[in-house]
Amino acid sequence: MDIFPEATNAEETLDPPDWADVGALSHRILDDAIAYLEDVRNRPVWREMPAEVRAFFGAPLPRSPAPAADVYDDVARNVMPYPMGNIHPRFWSWYMGSSNFTGALGDFLAAIQGSNLGGGNHAAALMDSQVVNWMKEMVGFPASASGTLVSGGSMANIIGLTVARNVKAGVDVRERGVGAMPKPLRYYASDQVHSCHRKAVEALGLGNQALRRIQTDAGLRIDIAALKAAIAEDREAGFRPACVIGTAGTVNAGAVDDLRALASVAAEEALWFHVDGCIGALIAIAPKNRSLVAGIEQADSIALDPHKWLHAPFEAGCALVRDASQHRNTFAVTPEYLKSTPRGLASGEWLHDYGLQTSRGFRALKIWMALKEHGVEKFGRLIDQNIAQARHLTRLIEAEPALELMAPTTINIVSFRHRLDGASEEKLKAFNTEIMLRLQEEGIAALSDTTVQGRHCLRVAIANHRTRRDDLDLLVAEMLRLGREIAATATLM
Repeated sequence: MDIFPEATNAEETLDPPDWADVGALSHRILDDAIAYLEDVRNRPVWREMPAEVRAFFGAPLPRSPAPAADVYDDVARNVMPYPMGNIHPRFWSWYMGSSNFTGALGDFLAAIQGSNLGGGNHAAALMDSQVVNWMKEMVGFPASASGTLVSGGSMANIIGLTVARNVKAGVDVRERGVGAMPKPLRYYASDQVHSCHRKAVEALGLGNQALRRIQTDAGLRIDIAALKAAIAEDREAGFRPACVIGTAGTVNAGAVDDLRALASVAAEEALWFHVDGCIGALIAIAPKNRSLVAGIEQADSIALDPHKWLHAPFEAGCALVRDASQHRNTFAVTPEYLKSTPRGLASGEWLHDYGLQTSRGFRALKIWMALKEHGVEKFGRLIDQNIAQARHLTRLIEAEPALELMAPTTINIVSFRHRLDGASEEKLKAFNTEIMLRLQEEGIAALSDTTVQGRHCLRVAIANHRTRRDDLDLLVAEMLRLGREIAATATLM
């Protein structure tokens, strides 16, 4: 008896039955995409979804097929009109790049080509390595350094801090675990450090207390004397100082730590020097402002984000490590099913040996295509342009009695608020939050808010190649209008 009877059902595929129909739909989608970007300035930055759109996303699991054109119509009607807004020229919330059309084409082609960037002998893997090499060159790292493309800054920082842990652990922590370390490790960063570093030290098994936040100076940069004192105190208490984290662009106010001074402290104290450059590392390619990140090239590891100031479509981060062997030794595992061969597909480098992912998307193509089209010098000029725009906004704020600058403007982040005579801090927070929300709801601009040195403020992060100074003039005018309207209602008083 045949235990493998021949199948009676027709074999299926996900390829379309009619490629001509797919071609027509694809041309329609491409035309719509071009119009979408061309018209972006004329649309609201953000708008609330109506109830019927929200209800659309509660539809049950589809069990039967639908025409591809109908599927696209659903997307065009319910998704495209309601974006987060970060491609809009007046989106300045949190800290995001604004994408670019060529990069979007790169994402499409990467998906079509379909390569898995775990490694191997194929063109996508070579391009991945080439883009990493370009990143090393941008920040002044040696050609012998290594790196890996990752999802974004949080993962890039985890890569660097994991290498630091393994190098400074004092034991083979991969084999024996953190419990075998002779002394608990300590990492140091400013009190303005991004929250992803807390997640990192927790994920590394060190615990939140292993990350010691050091006070900052008037410019919101890490206080070098306080850092040295903390290191000495921890050594005396039986801890093992392991890593100092410099921030090239804090998320709250864009402050840049004195990276040269931190490099000196790290060298004197035998610490790993990691730079979180997810906001500002690429200032290194900006002709007018590159001196702001002088010393970044001395780091042992750097985290940076091509999806910010290189405007790659989400998502694209990069971790760089000066010592390639230390990097690889932190992550490499070679099971029998992933051994290299002298020739053929498995004869290339296994890129997964430099990070946590075995399956990796083809992130490099969208970065590569945009850099080839525009050249790195243009991206440097765009960074200078954003920094100049932030200084323009700062001048507008300083010239307007109703507005108040809340932190020094170092790069492209401006922290400020609307004044309200006689109001408490609590009422000021409610007042400014209402201004921020109305700016969003009216589709004028997207700002975020934060707390700097205990005081609530609004925050404009200009990391957008579409922003113009007129947009910032409009922001100030609309803030003043809304401030007058809200104060007149006295609902928050």
